[in-house]
Amino acid sequence: MEVYSEILPFNTSLEEIKSKNPAGIILSGGPSSVNSPDAHLVEKELFELGIPVLGICYGMQLTAHLLGGNVKKGEKGEYGKATLEITKSNPLFTGVSRFSTVWMSHFDEVETLPENFEISAKSGVIAGIFNEKKNIYCVQFHPEVSHSEFGARMLENFVFQICKAEKNWKLTNYIEKTVAEIREKVGNDKVILGLSGGVDSSVAAVLIHKAIGDQLQCIFVDTGLLRKDEGKKVMENYGEHFHMNIDMVDASERFLSKLAGVSDPEEKRKIIGREFVAVFDEESHKFEGAKFLAQGTIYPDVIESQSVKGPSAVIKSHHNVGGLPEEMKLQLLEPLRELFKDEVRKVGEELGIPHHLVYRHPFPGPGLGIRVLGEVDAEKVKILQEADDIFIEELYKNDLYEKVSQAFVVLLPVKSVGVMGDERTYEYTAVVRSANTTDFMTATFSHFPWEFLENVSNRIINEVKGINRVAYDISSKPPATIEWE
Repeated sequence: MEVYSEILPFNTSLEEIKSKNPAGIILSGGPSSVNSPDAHLVEKELFELGIPVLGICYGMQLTAHLLGGNVKKGEKGEYGKATLEITKSNPLFTGVSRFSTVWMSHFDEVETLPENFEISAKSGVIAGIFNEKKNIYCVQFHPEVSHSEFGARMLENFVFQICKAEKNWKLTNYIEKTVAEIREKVGNDKVILGLSGGVDSSVAAVLIHKAIGDQLQCIFVDTGLLRKDEGKKVMENYGEHFHMNIDMVDASERFLSKLAGVSDPEEKRKIIGREFVAVFDEESHKFEGAKFLAQGTIYPDVIESQSVKGPSAVIKSHHNVGGLPEEMKLQLLEPLRELFKDEVRKVGEELGIPHHLVYRHPFPGPGLGIRVLGEVDAEKVKILQEADDIFIEELYKNDLYEKVSQAFVVLLPVKSVGVMGDERTYEYTAVVRSANTTDFMTATFSHFPWEFLENVSNRIINEVKGINRVAYDISSKPPATIEWE
């Protein structure tokens, strides 16, 4: 909606909230019950700040609970599609049909209302309450998901009619503003950036390069665990196309020698992480006068790095080049830290990065080191690179690549008997994996046509020496994960 917003943990102090002078506050959904001993509660005074509030699902129950209403455990949960009936019109429901489809996901329900609140909607349970005088509006369903028919309209009503927010968060303005800020912050100093070829680091590199040109020095470390010809493609795309300074380091032998004999996935991750930091550190010292380390940190990284249970429990620590030695003494430059992934992609396209690069699937930091299951060696990596390249090529050829969220091939440490020509073979098994998701927290396997899978399987078996059997992973997350290790 082109309105700037921030996501904060529930335990953010009232002082911090007030200091941001927000036009409105949204209390999100959440997995717990307001009646549980360790419920995520906000301060009751939040509702006395005179700032409009929208409570969604848990946010509605929280509002009712804190302001004197009662929330009870329902006789049965309400999940998925439900029919919403608006029983009393209010500004939140302007332009919304009396009956519509919404998406529910709750077990608890509001039983009695706080003082001066009215019911605005039902769905078998109380599905909407409001206090127009205090500008507090709550819904039991999720207007933010595409399944809720008028959900976007309700959010627009809250943001523009109730909160009177302005549309002034445009990505073109963001690029101009950020370029100016980078120039002011960096001055005549040098910036070092670890370029991986992924979306975030690539967009960060092009944005910083637009601001300071040759003062940016990119370091691309080929771990030997990347996609087929990745190093060559990165040098062509960013070195030749965008004329950036890129120092390409071929450290493949170094990484593979450290991984020899190691099969535990967590140990492999640690070895790859440590070695990457060591190589990056060694290379960075070759460039004198560097004062800044640039990273492609994006807003979800920032959110997930915040502790919501106290200083000791952080959901996720920064992992970009996060473990760099203290003696580097470089200041951080993170120009994308306010953007979500979809915004990063839009910025990338605005900056002229080719569409197919901006919309690449995520690729894990440890690379093929965790897609070769078990012990990793050069031969297995080469086999996997070839198989993976065929799968991705076929996705593009059949106009399927951007219809799925993440697709790749896994090489199993399992050999099976096969017949090729008149010869008996004993070769590896490959697994093709493709998942569809919006947030990567949950995912379903991609439902490809059988003919497509058959073609991928035939090509891999016929063209990749070392594989004689291909399987398709039909697991969803949960209980499985998207990656295998």
